[in-house]
Amino acid sequence: MRILAPLAIATLLPLAATADIAAGAIFDADGAEIGTIRIVDEPSGMTSIMIEASGFDEGVRGVHLHETGTCEAPDFESAGGHIAGDMMHGVSVDGGPHPGDLPNAHVGADGMIMVEYFTDQITAADLLDDDGSAFIVHSGADDYESQPSGDAGGRLACAVIEAAES
Repeated sequence: MRILAPLAIATLLPLAATADIAAGAIFDADGAEIGTIRIVDEPSGMTSIMIEASGFDEGVRGVHLHETGTCEAPDFESAGGHIAGDMMHGVSVDGGPHPGDLPNAHVGADGMIMVEYFTDQITAADLLDDDGSAFIVHSGADDYESQPSGDAGGRLACAVIEAAES
């Protein structure tokens, strides 16, 4: 009984929570690796998305999570559309935004994107479904309202999102 009691108590204790983590290397249309994206389901229930990439012209770029985990250059159309759920595109639209919509990234004169977002609209686990997911950097700014994708222009860079370790 003395041996079994600690085992019985141990089975009633909750297991330590482990965060789901997804990540990907970002590639440009020429196949050069230019950055990374990391997505972590945080203990608060929010998901953090950290993006670091270089080699862009100065300006504002739409960035989105796309529905298919394929990045075939040069146009990255293989990534499909935004992860939309049952929502409309954009934060400026009734019924929006898509779970895959992220705020625009601002690129400085150094050509760098370095941002961190928090969302409760999507999780790392959601991105790791059967056909995977991708991250796309667009050539222009997302206007946060045009359907179906914010009129953000062509696709400049892509990352296949995959399970990652802490």
